[in-house]
Amino acid sequence: MSGVVETRYGTVRGRAADGIATFKGIPYAAPPFGANRLRPPQPVEPWSGVRDALAFGPKAPQLPYPPPWDALLPELVAVGEDCLTLNVWSPDPGSAGLPVMVWIPGGQFEHGTAAMATYDGSRFARDGIVCVTINYRVAVDGFLSLGDGIANCGLLDQVAALEWVQQNIAAFGGDPGNVTVFGESAGAMSVGMLLAMPRAEGLFRRAIAESGGAQHVISAPTAQRVGRRLAGQLGVEATREAIAGVSIDRLLQGLAELTADLMAHPDPERWGPEVAVSLAPWQPVIDGDVIPARPLDRIVAGAGAEIDLMVGSNRDEYNFFLVPGDAIDQIPPEALAGVVMAHGLPMEAALATYRAARPRSGPGELLSAIQGDWYFRIPALRLAEAHAASPAATYMYEFAWRSPAFDGRLGACHGLEIPFVFDVLSPEGEPLLGANPPQQLADMMHAAWVSFAATGECPWPTYDLRRRATMRFDATSGVVDDPLSAERTLWAGVR
Repeated sequence: MSGVVETRYGTVRGRAADGIATFKGIPYAAPPFGANRLRPPQPVEPWSGVRDALAFGPKAPQLPYPPPWDALLPELVAVGEDCLTLNVWSPDPGSAGLPVMVWIPGGQFEHGTAAMATYDGSRFARDGIVCVTINYRVAVDGFLSLGDGIANCGLLDQVAALEWVQQNIAAFGGDPGNVTVFGESAGAMSVGMLLAMPRAEGLFRRAIAESGGAQHVISAPTAQRVGRRLAGQLGVEATREAIAGVSIDRLLQGLAELTADLMAHPDPERWGPEVAVSLAPWQPVIDGDVIPARPLDRIVAGAGAEIDLMVGSNRDEYNFFLVPGDAIDQIPPEALAGVVMAHGLPMEAALATYRAARPRSGPGELLSAIQGDWYFRIPALRLAEAHAASPAATYMYEFAWRSPAFDGRLGACHGLEIPFVFDVLSPEGEPLLGANPPQQLADMMHAAWVSFAATGECPWPTYDLRRRATMRFDATSGVVDDPLSAERTLWAGVR
């Protein structure tokens, strides 16, 4: 097996060991700095000779995760200029026609890098898949919008990476006609965006969205309001050129100040209603071009109808954000009521419905359940519902295995399924798992993802609005029909 591959832009040298060829840090677009700063991705400059592809590329400009999540989400690289890179694991670059999976990392569109231990694609390669993981721009660099005709650069990065895959993956043994995009959290929401984006048509055949859908976007006026507030924070004009001229250190300082201001004063008049509710200033923008209209509406109208889809969520998503810092025990009843009102739910019916399934839960646990549904589970369900009418397959899953970490309070929290999907169970490298996570669950989930990428089929029934068959992954796994139906019904008609 060779660790040297000729791409369209030049030759790369990776590492071949244990029957797998690994290539890290391959550029798919030019560094987004200098004249390219805060602009759509530009083509890679070809190189001569052999380029080593032995180390992950740096991450795009972003703030570090705050404690204690910095310890729970250890990253392996720092911020750097040549950040639009990808990584490839192949069972044999000399092969042909192997299924391809392209991983889009999460991070709330504010963080994210492919250089994390749980994103190791070697087990997919072991099982006959060419696995690709990508970096893309986040936060200001990825989603600054000023009404100047440029927006969603982070999504355009993802399109550029998928175009690179179409042009080059055959040289690594992959089939450009059998590409599955998959991602988690913001990566799953990116999958939802790609399903609806005209520029992504024809770049992939299948899609997997883990804890996300096609629902959370912001309007152009809201995005531009955030961009102007950032410029004011930086003390520069609200133009792309002025903000691009600010140093990375000063930009990140301004970003931190803006985030702190939003958290302290989430006023819809200051930020726009979408940002005030989500507390997420950097999101995909309905700009009329990259995202022509609300993505979920486009999927309802038939966008992505030819793409096989698997979508799902975790049972206790929001515990990840509330349990590690003990915030879950500090939630007063009035904060719970405020969240119910902010989402437009009927107060008495909502509290009664969530308490019925969680009779011993306090305000923190109830708020976690509602927030997890609003941000992750309900958008995943609506994506499945919208796609179920298409001729392509739709599959639904729920991840319900409860971690013993944090005295068992994490439950099946956000992101917990990732090491099972990648089959990289390692308590030392993944502190959320606790001791002795069940390898048989990783075997089952990883095999399902491999099967879907290879054939478009999962070993459980497809999803329809009559039965709503859902594979529940747990210590004992099996198909359930319409899980948590009372909560699902409660959200009907709530955007």
